[in-house]
Amino acid sequence: MRDFLPADKARRERVLAVIRERYRAHGFDEIETPVMEEYSRLHAGMGGDNEKLSFSILKRGMDAEAIRAAAEDPAALADLGLRYDLTVPLARFYATNRAQLPTVFRAIQMAPVWRAERPQKGRYRQFVQCDIDIIGDASSRAEAELMTASLDVLDALGLEGGVIRVNDRRVLDAMLDVFGFAADERPGVLITIDKLDKVGPSGVVAELRERGAAAAAVDAFEAYLGRPAGTPTFDDAGIRSALPDGIPDDIVDHLVALGDTVAAARGVEAPLRFDPFLVRGMGYYTGTIFELAHPSVDYSLGGGGRYDGMIGRFLGQDVPAVGFSIGFERIVDLLQDAADSGERSLVLVHDRDVPLSTLLRLKAALVAEGARVRLEQRPKNLKALLERSSADGYTTFAAVRADTTVESLEIKPLD
Repeated sequence: MRDFLPADKARRERVLAVIRERYRAHGFDEIETPVMEEYSRLHAGMGGDNEKLSFSILKRGMDAEAIRAAAEDPAALADLGLRYDLTVPLARFYATNRAQLPTVFRAIQMAPVWRAERPQKGRYRQFVQCDIDIIGDASSRAEAELMTASLDVLDALGLEGGVIRVNDRRVLDAMLDVFGFAADERPGVLITIDKLDKVGPSGVVAELRERGAAAAAVDAFEAYLGRPAGTPTFDDAGIRSALPDGIPDDIVDHLVALGDTVAAARGVEAPLRFDPFLVRGMGYYTGTIFELAHPSVDYSLGGGGRYDGMIGRFLGQDVPAVGFSIGFERIVDLLQDAADSGERSLVLVHDRDVPLSTLLRLKAALVAEGARVRLEQRPKNLKALLERSSADGYTTFAAVRADTTVESLEIKPLD
């Protein structure tokens, strides 16, 4: 968990403003949910490893004896927890407020979440997520809207060239079925397959054998990995060429329709890449899954997928839902030199004898013109003051004396 100095905070707010503006332009509406959710919701088996990283909140009124008695049962110790993502809260929000929401609801959430990570570079215990979700639309149009809006965000931030890797959890299930993996071993097999980028094909095959996965299935999978393969085009022929025989046509058709819709929305070839080994670890995904990649880095800048079964746990009936989460912290790190907001910002450096009424009159007039103004008494070391003001995001300064007027201000750049 981190503190942010003024310049860092200003840069973060500028990036958030761009993300918010572009998502709103695409028809999404912002909501807000509490930072806490019920323990049972956060530990319903849908959050994967994130459930193990959630911060739980001790029940009120428990004394030391009650805590010792309940030590073996976390659910007896805690009834609330800090949210570890924004998807579980959204599902609860929709189930609670459905009567007041449109049939197809497009939501924005931009807020902090908490995970008990081991502190290291790029891993924070409190960080901001920027999510958009569409609830109530089962068609590929929903995924296309999310992808188009998120690519638009990257372009608006000056990160053109983003690509979305796409797969479908139903494709993964069908592939494992074709290879012959038993149903009870598939969760572990997917965990291993998800390491393909890190350990390579030979490492994945070796780990599957160490896991004791069915030998014939591992052999079939190894043969599939060893086939000649390039980068498949995101069309019917390309997707089918990247898959073994036996994958249901309707799943492939859904992916093809998605590519066509994104291409039509952007007016150019869709920047989608089919990746049959994209897994994503969240247990609630039921269909299309995707990750946002950029050529400047070797890690994803966001991702998401379809989670049609989650809301039904709260509502008692299934509701289609799909979401996309921008990796805000990673994007901010990429934009260390993000341009300022374009606002006029000015430091008024005044002598000690300038009347306060003069200073406040000057400041009020400049603020009324749309400027951001800071008053600073002239120090012995003017250079240090100007350097600090520049670091805080100010761009200009002017000297103020007792007879200074707005018209006579001599405004100079700080750099």
